[in-house]
Amino acid sequence: MKKKIFQYIIIATLVSGVIISCTKLDEEVYSEVLPSKFNPSEKDLPSILAPTYASLRTVMCGWQGYFDLQEEAADCIITPVRPNGWDDAGTYRRMHQHTWTTQEYQPFNTWQNAYSSITKCNMILSQIEEGTLKLEAIKESAVAELRAVRALAYYLLMDNHGNVPIVTSFKDVSLPKQNTRAEVYAFVLKELNEVLPVLSEDAATTYGRMNKWGAKALLAKIYLNSEIYVGTPEYEKCIKEADDVINSNKYQLDNNYSDVFTYTNQNSKEIIFAIPYDEIYGVGNQIHLKTLDPLSQSVYQMTAQPWGGNCAVPQFIDTYDVDDSRMKDSWIQGPQINPTSGQVMINYVKFVPGMGGTDGIVAASNQGFRIGKYVIKPKATGAMDNDFPFLRYGDVLMMKAEALLRTGKPNEAALIVTEIRKRAFKDNPGKATVTGADLLKGSNYQYGLQAPDGKVSVVNGGADIVYGRFLDELGWEFAAEAHRRQDLIRFGVFQTKRWFNHSPHPQAQTRTLFPIPQDELAKNPNLKQNPGY
Repeated sequence: MKKKIFQYIIIATLVSGVIISCTKLDEEVYSEVLPSKFNPSEKDLPSILAPTYASLRTVMCGWQGYFDLQEEAADCIITPVRPNGWDDAGTYRRMHQHTWTTQEYQPFNTWQNAYSSITKCNMILSQIEEGTLKLEAIKESAVAELRAVRALAYYLLMDNHGNVPIVTSFKDVSLPKQNTRAEVYAFVLKELNEVLPVLSEDAATTYGRMNKWGAKALLAKIYLNSEIYVGTPEYEKCIKEADDVINSNKYQLDNNYSDVFTYTNQNSKEIIFAIPYDEIYGVGNQIHLKTLDPLSQSVYQMTAQPWGGNCAVPQFIDTYDVDDSRMKDSWIQGPQINPTSGQVMINYVKFVPGMGGTDGIVAASNQGFRIGKYVIKPKATGAMDNDFPFLRYGDVLMMKAEALLRTGKPNEAALIVTEIRKRAFKDNPGKATVTGADLLKGSNYQYGLQAPDGKVSVVNGGADIVYGRFLDELGWEFAAEAHRRQDLIRFGVFQTKRWFNHSPHPQAQTRTLFPIPQDELAKNPNLKQNPGY
């Protein structure tokens, strides 16, 4: 299946020749298919849309892309200074401490790459509208899917930058005007709701594409965060969209948690919308290189040497139950052994002394548990085969559970959380069950500043966080899935709590939005900077 997905990208190169390359039609052409000879059918649709999906690979796991943006600013993952570098002019420290600037690569890269995806959507939509690309029978479904992908890109911009221009024309070269976050929110909802009746309901043939269920899962996520986006909670709408996905019976929880994240996860029954990666045809997922120490190369017999950067925040690791299998499935820890020689190459420990920088602290190569959620293929290259599960069935269930909890139905929410926990506590089933009363408790996370010796100064930790226990459940289920920043904001933690070397910014509430990149402000006088920058 994965090979077929990436054949679409190769074919798309030929299709792009159909779309934009042919201008002189009076000569005999052998290297390209002329528009007059190209009569696309339903089977050609993935190839036509492939460029829009291919760009999402850079959005998600590109260098300092969306994944880093969501995790480095939150309380689960850090990139401390290492013996081999990783200070990188303080960029990771600033992300951790919420002191990023308007010229930071991480917010800027997400902005740029999201708009690149939008531009590709607008280009193909323009060609369909003008008749340059004659789709005839598949025109309606092509337009619907393109609008859904474009809405996804605008969702990312709305969540991260808030007040961004809405551009829907490929031909309009005027400087776009800035829209408010509320206007972008309304636009994304309108686009998704209008295309829902046309989007495919077939989960089996739309892997890696936005179908009806992917759009509904995205709607549920937007409604869950509606109070943050526009000040109005929409929990009942979140429940409705989640129920539609659940009642479709198209998806289910995988038997094993790791099945969702392995290098053959295109076979997962749980993934609703994935961003496909491939070590040859769809490169870009380099999470393994960034997190593993160089000495781990021989442990996995890799053909590329890792760089040894990010790791887990020790305080987050301390929140796990010892019997929760997600701990082992998500984090690489302890002795790492060369399978041929039996030699211990490196022993990963939980402790990390600090972020480093001007204080002279340097985290040792083995300090900090490493991201192991995306199962590393033996003899892995510099690009992982693992697809990134952007929307999955477990996420839909937990969104419904949170909406139930926030609307006064904790016991109903607890039934769903228990269902999620069952596969994580197969060896101790009694621990899988949680009650509504449990979910009403505070967080187990001991929020506070960590000293270089590992001691954490705690006043009230996470005990005062409303629905904090549910926030813990989100952390255990979705660690290293680019969820955490959004979750912390929704629970009020992002703006108020201390963790590791992070204290709330003096203008903490403004840090729930990243700045408009300085380069964009310089190019477009219609743009105004977000408050606090």
